[in-house]
Amino acid sequence: MSIDENTAARVAKLARIKVEPEALPALAQEFNNILGFIEQLNEVNIEGVEPMTSVTPQKLKRREDVVTDGDQQAKVLANAPDAREGFFAVPKVVE
Repeated sequence: MSIDENTAARVAKLARIKVEPEALPALAQEFNNILGFIEQLNEVNIEGVEPMTSVTPQKLKRREDVVTDGDQQAKVLANAPDAREGFFAVPKVVE
């Protein structure tokens, strides 16, 4: 796939990037270089390669999935403009 100057101008417009007309050939060439690199990556044999999150093997720390109330009711309600009986108080919206 080859990117011409018109396509480069359209991409720049969609990305809301101001590109001067004299810079469009260089931008189109950069897009073509990027697409060429992606085509090279498609040629790599990845059969049997497991997905990874890092180049060094590591396991994420796990914790037990326990539901708690957080024990912070007073701190949360301190932010409320109006709190009553342990709850947020809101004005009535239906008459």
